[in-house]
Amino acid sequence: MILQYIPKRRTDLFCAQKEKIKDSVSMACTAYSVGNSPRLAGTRATRAFFKYNINGGSSSSVSFTGYRTWNTLSSSYLKECYVSSRWNFVVRASRNGGQRSGESVLSDKGNGNAKDSERVVVLVIGGGGREHALCYALQRSPSCDAVFCAPGNAGIAQSGSATCISDLDIADSAAVITFCRTWGVGLVVVGPEAPLVAGLTNELVKAGIPTFGPSSEAAALEGSKDFMKKLCDKYGIPTAKYRTFTNPSEAKQYVAEQGAPIVIKADGLAAGKGVIVAMTLDEAYEAIDSILVNNAFGSAGSRIIVEEFLEGEEASFFALVDGETALPLESAQDHKRVGDGDIGPNTGGMGAYSPAPILTRELQSVVMETIILPTVRGMAAEDCKFVGVLYAGLMIERESGLPKLIEYNVRFGDPECQVLMMRLESDLAKVLLAACRGELGDVSLKWSPGSAMVVVMASRGYPGAYKKGTVIRNLEEAELVSPAVKIFHAGTAIDSNGEFVATGGRVLGVTAKGKDLEEAAARAYDAVEAIDWPEGFYRRDIGWRALRRKQNTGFAAAAAAKKNA
Repeated sequence: MILQYIPKRRTDLFCAQKEKIKDSVSMACTAYSVGNSPRLAGTRATRAFFKYNINGGSSSSVSFTGYRTWNTLSSSYLKECYVSSRWNFVVRASRNGGQRSGESVLSDKGNGNAKDSERVVVLVIGGGGREHALCYALQRSPSCDAVFCAPGNAGIAQSGSATCISDLDIADSAAVITFCRTWGVGLVVVGPEAPLVAGLTNELVKAGIPTFGPSSEAAALEGSKDFMKKLCDKYGIPTAKYRTFTNPSEAKQYVAEQGAPIVIKADGLAAGKGVIVAMTLDEAYEAIDSILVNNAFGSAGSRIIVEEFLEGEEASFFALVDGETALPLESAQDHKRVGDGDIGPNTGGMGAYSPAPILTRELQSVVMETIILPTVRGMAAEDCKFVGVLYAGLMIERESGLPKLIEYNVRFGDPECQVLMMRLESDLAKVLLAACRGELGDVSLKWSPGSAMVVVMASRGYPGAYKKGTVIRNLEEAELVSPAVKIFHAGTAIDSNGEFVATGGRVLGVTAKGKDLEEAAARAYDAVEAIDWPEGFYRRDIGWRALRRKQNTGFAAAAAAKKNA
């Protein structure tokens, strides 16, 4: 069997032919996605490749990343394949007692100082832009031996960030546990909220598999806004005034008493679309009917929260939690509205940047003392310890300048995760394992200086109806705009012509670092402009609040200097 490149796309690897080799062992290969990064996913991942794709027969469900070049695998059974100056490995196909097997020998990673016992194989659950960013950070972690992602997506597979297991049913906890045991997974990182609320962490922890992400009980902080609000009431956590309703008439009567603007929220998970900021009473009544009468969000809208409208500036605050200790991450700010100038309907997020100037060090301390730590202590007191990442959506009130909690998410934000993972310089795998073991008190984090920005490219029509299957070109050229640019894929696939196509609403997260926000923005938008996707769109003002704040500060400083001259 010969493995070789097909000239059509340099990032695709195909099996040129299927042959019978010595001992009549039939080895087959379909099409494998190969990343641009010259990195092998690890020893166990190598065995996984052979199990799924060579010794187990033809399968395209696993994308094995990391190769630049393959040599011939022939009946001599043994060939060396050069991967990069840091990696050499040997693969052998053999027949033992009628059983086909694959094995690999792999050199040490990095500078060779890490011991094998300190390394871990990681499985990331999910397949969006957030998961791509997590895989990217884990792949760079010295303590990480291999990264799997289930189901993953085409961009993750092609980038070399992880080995994607597209046919692993992440809703089947037994299947996930079996996979982890088979391939020696020592850490599972659950990206999306749905598996957390469904209890995947409960089952994995029960099976003895370290898992970063809260139990289903603790995930109710995001899974039920009513649960979160009641916790805030009980433990004195500042939040907007609210009432919970299941009866539309009673909800409308309360809205009439409170007046507009007012906020209507579906209680459960609604894919980031369950919040309506009603600027008039009629808009509020329409939102109530949509959720409670017309079942716009199904069971997630069986009850609603009617909440006071807070004026100020939104910000995102993240903290890693090990059940008792909370470790703050760098600040970030996203842009929820679909249109420039923060107009139009809410989305899952159209862009983000880090750090967020509005979250000063003093304000971050206030958030920790009044919101994060009371939540961690409150959850522990309720016999519901939280392990994972707490993502607090905040409103910094215009009048008081103090933070109030708008909502909790129990996972990394998307797209905030992209800018955070671009700036993180610590060993992510090691940090997340410490959280699972209750050892965050011994951890400190290192961040790159400067700023990072992500601009989300979405399918035209999002967050409403949009067309799928539109072709996206020039992604490789876009990443070459600067070494500080990275494109994270949220909703892409490869079509029959080997081209990237859009499969979702939010499709790409074009991310860049810079010495300051201006440079990060310039690089991100230069990369966006290099992408050829007529059916896509993006906001052109990501970071406008921070840039305006910096400009105003500069004007004030100049005026003060002129006055004192």
